[in-house]
Amino acid sequence: MAADTKPLMPKATAVWLVDNTALTFEQIADFCGLHPLEVKGIADEDVAKGIKGMDPVTSGQLSREQIEEAEKNPKARLKMAAPKHKMPNVRLKRAPRYTPVSKRQDKPDAVYWIIRNHPEFADADIIKLIGTTKATIQKIRERSHWNATNIKAVDPVTLGLCSQLELDLAVSRAAAKHERAQKRAAKKGATLKSVNESLAPAAETPEIGPDSDEWKLSSELEQD
Repeated sequence: MAADTKPLMPKATAVWLVDNTALTFEQIADFCGLHPLEVKGIADEDVAKGIKGMDPVTSGQLSREQIEEAEKNPKARLKMAAPKHKMPNVRLKRAPRYTPVSKRQDKPDAVYWIIRNHPEFADADIIKLIGTTKATIQKIRERSHWNATNIKAVDPVTLGLCSQLELDLAVSRAAAKHERAQKRAAKKGATLKSVNESLAPAAETPEIGPDSDEWKLSSELEQD
């Protein structure tokens, strides 16, 4: 039986089935995901002592009709009843990285190290790796942090804020993202002029004066 179709409390369910039904040990073991000898031990009170039985009929995991049919046919196997109410899928939010209080004061040093050594990192990449805030990163970039004079670049791995594997993975992802952004910019630049080129005034045609070669050539042609 698949693991996701077993009772929520297999031993408690087995205790109830042993005490309240005429099912065989094999039938109970198959339904609860236990070994038949383990079910026999429950019947002999050698296993699951002190466990209160849980009624699978009341909990909606089995129907009374299923049990009665299985009692008449030892070869029959019980199946979990379909749930009456379909539970919606719940998408769990990723919990923010927890940093011990003793290490939180080291975060600015780690952020400054990343800014200096990996300029391809976006603020979101730093936040995900270190667990800081965008406001803090901005202040460190601008050197307006309240403790800016004491902030020094220190490897976050050395500070214990992340593992070397996490740092290497973040570096590779940021580099790949930066490379894709450069390719998109290059592709766009091949078809569009830059802002300066678009706004530059058109080159003016120089005026032809009496001292220019064009003026002299025109005069000679008129005389001929």
